[in-house]
This record gives sequence, structure tokens and C-alpha cells, in this order.
Amino acid sequence: MKRKIILLGTSSWVIPMFERMHAEHEIVAVFTRAPKPAGRKKILTPSPVHQWADEKGLRVFTNINSIYETRNAKCDFIVVASYGVILKDEVLAMAPTINIHPSDLPIYRGPSPMTTAIYNGDTDSAVCLMKVVSKVDAGDVYMRVPFAIGENDTNEMVELRAAEIGADMLSKFLASPEKHPKKPQIGEPTFTRKWTGADEIIDWSRTPKQIHDQVRAIGGRTKISGIDCKIIETRITNNELEILRLQPAGKNPMDWKSFVNGLRGAEIKFGE
Repeated sequence: MKRKIILLGTSSWVIPMFERMHAEHEIVAVFTRAPKPAGRKKILTPSPVHQWADEKGLRVFTNINSIYETRNAKCDFIVVASYGVILKDEVLAMAPTINIHPSDLPIYRGPSPMTTAIYNGDTDSAVCLMKVVSKVDAGDVYMRVPFAIGENDTNEMVELRAAEIGADMLSKFLASPEKHPKKPQIGEPTFTRKWTGADEIIDWSRTPKQIHDQVRAIGGRTKISGIDCKIIETRITNNELEILRLQPAGKNPMDWKSFVNGLRGAEIKFGE
């Protein structure tokens, strides 16, 4: 059954889900965050979802209060994924509101469930399709699909996996909502936070595995022999951290061997 849907989202990882919704249903409107200044010239940059919606010729809003302008459309569902705004009761009353949340709820409620799972070294997670309520990520769950996180999976890899799972879940649920009764979340909730640039600084007193998990989750920054470097890719080999790719300040990304060759025999020191 083709349904009328309002989409709420911002991040690039949700686009595969929104693509599926666009292919299968009528999109009444898309809500996303307002453009943010980026770069040295502070040019206003629309969100990935905003750019996607523009390419599709969809009606886009950047203020959730504008949702009341869509009342006459009488949409069937509001679909939320990585939107980052707490919805008022008046909005939730407009139509059944569902959310794709990439964690095994009630674990990792909040803004960074996938990143937090990788950073903590988790080997499994889940995608939940849930009812949106006024309390953050606390609604009943309609569907739950587990998935594995590999030891070298990056944030981008996990996002893609979650998006593919989420697209299938939304498609199945919207086809037959009655087949998916809601169930309350069980257990003590844990919460995530937004990560900042300061979190990327590598603390070399942490274990090799912890540093590896940090790099694949949020990236790593450090000084190596006095050179500011961004650590791009690492591995754990024989319980030791192996740096595979990095980017020295002002230079292009390179492999570890090329970086070491550029030091011309200088002693390698980390964090200095």
C-alpha cells in the first residue's frame, strides 16, 4: 500500500532509507536541519538530506514548526532517522511517528549509538524501529534486527549496514503495520553523547585495542616525532597497534612506510 509520509532526518547515512521510502511511497515533505556555515569562508552548507531532497524535487523545511503547514496533506506516517530534534506532543499527534534507531535499545539511546558501540569495542548491535515519544529514544519497539560489528569495521561501514537493515525494516513495517505489534524496552537504559574534536586526541596510555577502536569510530589525532598527524586506519597485529594510513598536517594521506621514510631516520616518538 502506498502511503503519504513526512521524512525527518539530517545525516548522510539515512539517505538509503529515504531512497526506499521515496521509491515506495508518496513523500509529502522532508524536514532537516538548517544549513550550517562551513570552511574558512563560512559558506552555508545544506545537510546531506537537504541536498538529497532538493535533487528529488521534494518540499524541504528546516524548521520543525513548519510541519503544521502540512496538516491538509493528511499524511499516514512521520518517519524519523537521525534528526536530532525532540518532537512536541502536537507534532506526534499529527500522525503515527516512527523512528529508526541503530542500537539494541535501551542500550545507547541518544545521538551517537553506532559511533559509541565501535568506540567501546562492541562486537554486536541492532537496528530498532520504534514509536517516537516525547522522551528521547524511550518508545516501544515494533521491530528489532541484530547485526555484527567486525573488529576492523569503521563508522562508515556500520552506518551503511544499519541503513540497509533500516530500509528493509521500514518497507516491511509500512506494508503491514498490524503485523508488528509494539513491545516495551526492557532493561536499564544507557546513553550516548555527541563527540567533539577533543575526543580525537589519542591518549597513548590506552591499550592498542582501545586506540584502534577509537580510530575506526571517530578518528585519531596525535603528534608523531613532532608532526601533527591524523591517523586514518589501524589494525591490531600480535596485540600491537599497527598504523596503516595517516595524514601529516598539510600533506596528502599516505601509508605508514612512506611516512617513516620521510622522517629520514629520525627517532619515532608518539604524542610529542
